[in-house]
Amino acid sequence: MVQTRKSDRQREMTSRVVVPGACPQIAILLCTKDGEGYLPDQLNSISAQHDADWRLWVSDDGSLDDTLRILKGYDGARFDSHASLFRGPREGPTKNFLSLVCRTSIVARYYAFADQDDLWSPGKLARARTWLERVPNNVPALYCSRTQIVDVRGRALGLSPLFAKPPSFLNSLVQNLGGGNTMVFNGAARDLLVTAGENADPVAHDWWAYLLVSGSGGKVFYDPYPTVSHRQHDTNFVGAGIGFNAKLKRVQLLMNGQFRQWTDTNLAALKRVRHLLSDENRKHLDEFATARNLPMIARLAGVRRSGVYRQTFAGTLSLIAGVAMGRI
Repeated sequence: MVQTRKSDRQREMTSRVVVPGACPQIAILLCTKDGEGYLPDQLNSISAQHDADWRLWVSDDGSLDDTLRILKGYDGARFDSHASLFRGPREGPTKNFLSLVCRTSIVARYYAFADQDDLWSPGKLARARTWLERVPNNVPALYCSRTQIVDVRGRALGLSPLFAKPPSFLNSLVQNLGGGNTMVFNGAARDLLVTAGENADPVAHDWWAYLLVSGSGGKVFYDPYPTVSHRQHDTNFVGAGIGFNAKLKRVQLLMNGQFRQWTDTNLAALKRVRHLLSDENRKHLDEFATARNLPMIARLAGVRRSGVYRQTFAGTLSLIAGVAMGRI
């Protein structure tokens, strides 16, 4: 495993030593930044989990509002000794989550990413743990799920797209299957993230988890049951991806080259840790990376041969269009 750097230790605001044999079943990894408006509701939904064997770790990325006061209040009053609070790297949410998951002082059987503005269903952790317990401890395993989309007041707006195709590395190369706010993973998957390191530079921490776990030959499960209410507001880092405006935005991202830039970023990150991938998936990675830089006709044929795919019919059409235009 990658050792925790001295700068990481210096960033700690408070820390608690985990006593061997007394570690929680689930470590909840919550990242915050100016989240005072929605954080109390999220903390309440965490405290209401049916699976109560958890401990909370929080990395704050430089909040200037009342986020720290809220966290410290819950630490002392609601969560007692079940929370630890760290200073984040202040380089955005992806770096913040990677810095938190790579803290080797955090020890648990399973790990769950948590956003500051969502609402967890009471059975979220229990559903994830039920599936994860079926996977051998030495096999990287990642649980994720569909989400319920809600507005700033918590009113339902709809569900995230329902994905029916199997999760795989070939899918992860061109699409992130599940939001990090739904992800729970085992120790073997966490070890992959630690080995890859907090200085990995992928597009997003959740997409990175999907790439690494599927790429290593691990198990990924997409639960069609929504376990999280994902709140939509003006400061969302990533939107819900539903509705006409979301579809229009994806077209704009495709046309302006954003998707290609994301692919470049993830492929560069994977190149640095290709030793973590299975032999078969290293081959898939090389085939896709080579094909996307060929002339158009050869590019279309090569990407098709590589086997990459998206989950929906509309996604497949956009993939074909993007490949044809050199935008993937």
